[in-house]
Amino acid sequence: MARDSSNASPIASRDELIAYIAEGAKPAEQWRIGTEHEKIPFYVKDNRPVPYDGPRGIRALLDGMQGLLGWRPIMEGDHPIGLEDVTGGGAISLEPGGQFELSGAPLATLHQMCCETHAHLAQVREVAEPLGIGFLTLGMSPLWSLDETPVMPKGRYAIMRRYMPKVGRHGLDMMFRTATVQVNLDFASEADMVQKLRIGLALQPLATALFANSPFTEGRPTGFQSMRSRIWLDTDADRTGMLPFAFEDGMGYERYVDWALDVPMYFVKRGDTYHDVTGASFKDLMAGRLAALPGERATLADWANHLSTLFPEVRLKRYLEMRGADTGATPFLCALPAFWVGLLYDDVARDGAWQLVKNWSNEDREALRRDVPAQGLAAMVAGRPLREVAREVLALSRAGLARRDHRDAQGRNEAHFLDRVDEVVASGENAAQRMLARYSADWRENVEPVFKTFVY
Repeated sequence: MARDSSNASPIASRDELIAYIAEGAKPAEQWRIGTEHEKIPFYVKDNRPVPYDGPRGIRALLDGMQGLLGWRPIMEGDHPIGLEDVTGGGAISLEPGGQFELSGAPLATLHQMCCETHAHLAQVREVAEPLGIGFLTLGMSPLWSLDETPVMPKGRYAIMRRYMPKVGRHGLDMMFRTATVQVNLDFASEADMVQKLRIGLALQPLATALFANSPFTEGRPTGFQSMRSRIWLDTDADRTGMLPFAFEDGMGYERYVDWALDVPMYFVKRGDTYHDVTGASFKDLMAGRLAALPGERATLADWANHLSTLFPEVRLKRYLEMRGADTGATPFLCALPAFWVGLLYDDVARDGAWQLVKNWSNEDREALRRDVPAQGLAAMVAGRPLREVAREVLALSRAGLARRDHRDAQGRNEAHFLDRVDEVVASGENAAQRMLARYSADWRENVEPVFKTFVY
């Protein structure tokens, strides 16, 4: 995630919270694509995790990237915790266990996005290789226990680390041992936001199945193709899940704000200090009656930060975040945004996707989310095989990208970014299933070969 907001404008009413989100709407010609992807660092010499400190640690990696790129350091006290491109809008940040994240700039085409991804990975390799650091392409660290996983020096993570075990069995696993790729997309209006949110929520488990890439934990298969997605099923139910209210009549900005207001807070940031207010109500902060900070009132920064601590399968800020996929090899980092852009940035494809999912019940959607982590494309939804649904959805997305007709220097439109995902559906095997087959055969039930084979 990028740096926390610092807008100190006071908030006086619920209407201002709604307006803050509504102000994100923009006409289609201004829609952009923002991709975020995380990767898990390790020492090439011994396949061990990389701590923050030390001459070959995460801090040294950030310092090297700062020297290479000239981006502005994001500091917390004396610790650099990220980098910010003040001209282009991108950022590099650290997840709790040292996962190294690029939050890409808002870009107009998938060609630009994929170039940005390739450039970032090349830059990271240039700095990381002399430090003896490599990066896994998996959606979860396959070998280390929680106790072996480093902790990054960020105040909000310390608060979450204390709170997570109180509200779910797997919150710490989510924080410290998983990695995702997501795409952030714009909307034109409240109605447009609602339709995209509903399609995104309904099809998020399909994205999980297509991009499943986290079958191992602590040196063994977990029984799940996406252990990362399984973890989210038991990680603080107040702020996660499929948002069933989004499919009810009257859904809009106001309804999402009301849900967000009901989710307990993590922290309030004042200056460089994160104040632990876990379990407290944002409504009390707005009224100046927060027990931990008496008299302190909410600001726009507090609201933006609170929205960033909500983790539904699709998250609404001033744009929509599609959050269901494991990170993966570079072609899949480019394919995930293509999948959603083709569906949601083309009117015909979007209407077709809505026709496909609009009659699914809340029970259908919840069952699919529950079944996909283990079953992948073999899961069923509303009486249909998910793999069959996948073929239709990918055809819609591919046609949507073709109609966008953004061409690269070779004359290709953006649809070619879906080629690797089409291969998954054609074979019925995602990255996790192929990896598990190798684990049972040529790896002789040893996960350590992933540190040689599945790296950027």
